[in-house]
Amino acid sequence: MTREVDRPPVVRQLRLVVEADDHDAAVAFFRDALGLPEEAAFAGDGDARVVILDAGRATLEIANPAQKRMIDEVEVGRQVAPRIRLAFEVDDARTTTERLIAAGAEQVAPPTVTPWQSLNARLDAPADLHITVFEELRGPDERAAYDGSGAEGDQPPPTRR
Repeated sequence: MTREVDRPPVVRQLRLVVEADDHDAAVAFFRDALGLPEEAAFAGDGDARVVILDAGRATLEIANPAQKRMIDEVEVGRQVAPRIRLAFEVDDARTTTERLIAAGAEQVAPPTVTPWQSLNARLDAPADLHITVFEELRGPDERAAYDGSGAEGDQPPPTRR
């Protein structure tokens, strides 16, 4: 579906609001370990606190149940994801995965090359969030030309270390 060029976007920002029982641990994980810059922080009565982290460009990926099952199967080998899973594009999925595990995440699946040519790792993170960190293994031009099917003859590139 192509968006009209002369029509301004209606939505300016996607903001996901997550309740975290251990606010400090969640902030330390996502801000300090994952590296999301702090955009703002506010405090209110009764120890009310919120930290807004900049996660770069946001998209909303809506998958049907069959697609969700297929992604779990490819990335993990079994069904594990809840209805909502956060995915963060990073420059180095292996190093980021190691850093997040050291910061308290539980590895669900190690970095795995997917048929759509990204290196994806699954983790259970603070605030009861199930996350993917992924590294694109092809440049934007290569991704645009790739159909993503993983068909024979379209082999994945060697994984980066």
